[in-house]
Amino acid sequence: MRSAIPNPAPANTTRVPDSTDASHSTGASSSPVIVARAVARRFGDKVAVAGIDLAAGPGITGLLGPNGSGKSTFLRCLYGLVRPDAGEIVVAGAKLVGDGVAIRRRAAYAPGEIALYGELPAREHLEWLLRGRGHGALERALALAARLELPMDKRVRSFSHGMKRQLLVCAALAPEVPVRILDEPTEGLDPTKRGQVLEMLFEDASRGTTILLSSHHLGEVDRACARLVFVQAGRILADETTQAVKSRAARVVRLSFVAGADDARLERAMLDLGGATIAWQRRDGELRASVRVAEEPRDWLARFLSLPGLPAPQAIEHGKLSLAELYRELYGVEGC
Repeated sequence: MRSAIPNPAPANTTRVPDSTDASHSTGASSSPVIVARAVARRFGDKVAVAGIDLAAGPGITGLLGPNGSGKSTFLRCLYGLVRPDAGEIVVAGAKLVGDGVAIRRRAAYAPGEIALYGELPAREHLEWLLRGRGHGALERALALAARLELPMDKRVRSFSHGMKRQLLVCAALAPEVPVRILDEPTEGLDPTKRGQVLEMLFEDASRGTTILLSSHHLGEVDRACARLVFVQAGRILADETTQAVKSRAARVVRLSFVAGADDARLERAMLDLGGATIAWQRRDGELRASVRVAEEPRDWLARFLSLPGLPAPQAIEHGKLSLAELYRELYGVEGC
């Protein structure tokens, strides 16, 4: 098993309070801390990473995509655990060369897969994960574990999936390093614990740490990240601020009609009212339409519902999109 966080490193400084603060929207006002240029990686005939360019930090950047999109492989490349076939990587001023130890001295990593030693008590496991990181790292990890109410005297085998995830997060947030690379840090956590972990990330970013985290759940990270990088098939599909994505997503209106409704007539009406990017689905005995509108959705809906001779929708929804829906309705591709 690989150590989550081998070797110590110095820290960096810049503030990142929350995802609505424009000062950390993209890190544009500061030099990027993580730089990847044309990074590519294949496994036999499978292309996992197909030439990614990324400049991130300071702040919290989210790397989003469905399972199998190449997120984890790219993060492992950044940390030096997987050698890219092509491209250049620089993390906190250290270029990826040789075995990547220079980068791992400047960064901490939490893997997406959970592979822990079940017979070790949790405290001893933290000691093992943090070996070589300095005396203060264990104390910081134990303080974080106490906030999460993890039973550190219990053997890891008694931990639930979510508790094991929290243990890895505590280990990754403990070292004094300028960069943290976190693969699915909130996966498997209940809403309360997810909120606590995200609060820890806010606090860490406010001290100047650059955080790059991955997820396949938009709702888990959209309030933590000021910037969202969407990945599909090993490539970056879109790179936007969280506020820009939310603004666009808020203007997608979804309507459901009875299965036999005249979709051609409905579409003409929607287009006449300024709707765009109309997607139709027939599912579960319903006809569903997704419409991107240029105005306040409620105003558009009021005008649409006032049109004579059209069937009344059975359901109306706007303002929230899942990751799969966001891929399909904002970027025009199937993401999941």
